[in-house]
Amino acid sequence: MVGSSHEALHRIFQKDPELLTRALQRVLHVPFPRPTEIAALNVDLTEIEPVERRVDTLLRAETDEGTYLLVVESQGKADERKRGSWPYYLSYLYEKYRCEPVLIVITQSSSTAKWASRPIRLGFPGWHSLSVRPLVLGPDNVPVIADEKQAEADPTLAVLSAMTHGRGPGAMAILESLASALRTIDSDSAAVFAQFVDSCLVDPQAKQMWRDLMTAVQYFWRHPLAEQVREEGRIQDRQEMTLRVLEWRGIPVPDAVRERVLACADLGRLEVLAQRAVHATDAAELFADE
Repeated sequence: MVGSSHEALHRIFQKDPELLTRALQRVLHVPFPRPTEIAALNVDLTEIEPVERRVDTLLRAETDEGTYLLVVESQGKADERKRGSWPYYLSYLYEKYRCEPVLIVITQSSSTAKWASRPIRLGFPGWHSLSVRPLVLGPDNVPVIADEKQAEADPTLAVLSAMTHGRGPGAMAILESLASALRTIDSDSAAVFAQFVDSCLVDPQAKQMWRDLMTAVQYFWRHPLAEQVREEGRIQDRQEMTLRVLEWRGIPVPDAVRERVLACADLGRLEVLAQRAVHATDAAELFADE
């Protein structure tokens, strides 16, 4: 099954928004107030075509202390462009909604977590016009849940644990505990969470281990939401492959072309772009017919 760890790492918070605030409180020890209501918002931050800007997941949390926008970014590796786009996202969202935005980055990589946690300071040294301090969830602070009772007490946190730590010698205990916990929740949620974990397991042995554990609940592979996650994974894989081909061939990729490739969500169209990337002499040739 093809899946996307990028999609799974942030979509888990769409499936269980309260997991995000629990993670802020328990993992990062941020005294975030308990939400009385959480709603998903449009992730499109586009202002002027053709450049599109999108966050991964955007939630509005209503609390007794005010309204907050929870901006969740799934990050696979260090990307210096994000140190420009993240401040933009926060400023734009504050201007649009007039409530406080909170940036949360989630990653499976310790080195990426260390990079993402660096404060972003823009302006004159010692007198910064803008400072951004991302909150980061990663393998160094997300708890390892390898006990069935712990997993059953908070199944979605156990899912996040498996997505973050599902590799190495401890993987079996983590995945077995989660499999037990998924049997205690409704089948629709279990189906989606099982696909999220499958999408995030990069270790082939751990992935096969997880699929063996899930053989008793084969329904989850056919679940519509699970298929949606797989479809998004295929789209992301094709987008990234198109850009990688150009980079491997030493062809510069302007930001405008990169944004158009990443904005394309049509698999058929992405196949065409990938084929053109193999023969193009200039990145702009990908969109020569438009």
